[in-house]
Amino acid sequence: MSIAILGINHKTAPVALREKIAFSPDTIDKALYSLHQHPLLGGCVILSTCNRTEIYVGFEHQSDLVRIKASVEQWLCQYHHITLSDYQDCLYWYDGKAAAEHLMKVASGIDSMILGEPQILGQVKQAYSYSQQNKCLSSELEKLFQRIFHVAKRVRTETDIGSNSASVAYSACLIARQLFQCAANLNVMLVGAGETIELIARYLKPHGFNKIIVANRTREKALKLANLMDAEIIALSDIPIRLKDVDIVISSTASPLPIIGKGMVERSISLRKAKSAASKMLFIDLAVPRDIEGEIAELTDVHLFTIDDLQKTVQSNLEQRAIAAKEAEYIIEEEAEIFMQWLRSRNAIDLIKQYREQAEIIKLELMDKAILAIKQGGDVDDILTKFSYQLTNRLIHAPTQTLLHAATKDCCDCLKVLSDGLGLKEH
Repeated sequence: MSIAILGINHKTAPVALREKIAFSPDTIDKALYSLHQHPLLGGCVILSTCNRTEIYVGFEHQSDLVRIKASVEQWLCQYHHITLSDYQDCLYWYDGKAAAEHLMKVASGIDSMILGEPQILGQVKQAYSYSQQNKCLSSELEKLFQRIFHVAKRVRTETDIGSNSASVAYSACLIARQLFQCAANLNVMLVGAGETIELIARYLKPHGFNKIIVANRTREKALKLANLMDAEIIALSDIPIRLKDVDIVISSTASPLPIIGKGMVERSISLRKAKSAASKMLFIDLAVPRDIEGEIAELTDVHLFTIDDLQKTVQSNLEQRAIAAKEAEYIIEEEAEIFMQWLRSRNAIDLIKQYREQAEIIKLELMDKAILAIKQGGDVDDILTKFSYQLTNRLIHAPTQTLLHAATKDCCDCLKVLSDGLGLKEH
């Protein structure tokens, strides 16, 4: 029994190539069914994310590895109507322990574009679930994925791989939560409606802020965000009159000029003090060029963070994660070896079963001859003596020949293993 992985990821290919061999959730069942029909495959799992597409396969005989690699590559090309030569340099292939270690690194976030990101584990679990639902799991893949989920938990528990934020958007939300204790009393204004602001909105949503306002140039682009957050939509031109109503402003637009100036903020702070609002405001500017004038940092009632401030935090956290990743690799190496020991034991069990079946066939064959001879009136003692002699010779023939071969080749290690296995004592 063995396992292997065929894959492509953000390290080996640009998105223009990766997207051509991605599997969407609504096609994954069909793809699994198609791949699982291959006669040499015992099982298969397909993981497809924006950063990688990987195919995990389980198979019976290591001697089939080369044929399986060629077959899986051919299947992938036929399924997506692509030419293998266009992708040959982008594809990677792992088998055995290297495959187990690779998948453990993937599930633990060590192989991710953002080191230590937690989302990939959920995606691996979903891939496993798809295969389970389609009855495409073999015993070795079942065991591998159970081991992988255990490893990912160990890595998260025993290292700091996920303890520090590793994205600007998440860092922005973390700063907001650190500076203000009670989210339920706070109002937030998000300026812009692009990917960065949408990601921030998703991070903010679970914290239960009192009110969210989305300010954007066009209402249509802000609608999706507003529906996600149950937010109010305003125009950019309304920011000066609504700024007094919010405690936190996070901005990320493509505007060539600042949208929020020092004077606008000064007026808003005066109005806030008049109605006893929170004394300090938080501004987080993620835009380049900047959306918020840097001069507002001079105001005593303002916290201002730019994208450079956040990127310094992210870089520092990534460096800490890199240290944690080294610790995680020791865990992964240990756990991969545990899995391989199990896999090797399964192979031994199959061999033991085959050896027992072979011995049983020999016994039944000789026993049938002995019974027939007795029924035909032969001497029972002579028949039993002959039976025992032939049975012993047949059973010890293969081990004897192997011992002789090992001795002839002067293979001391082989002789030691064979003698231990046969219960022999050295003289």
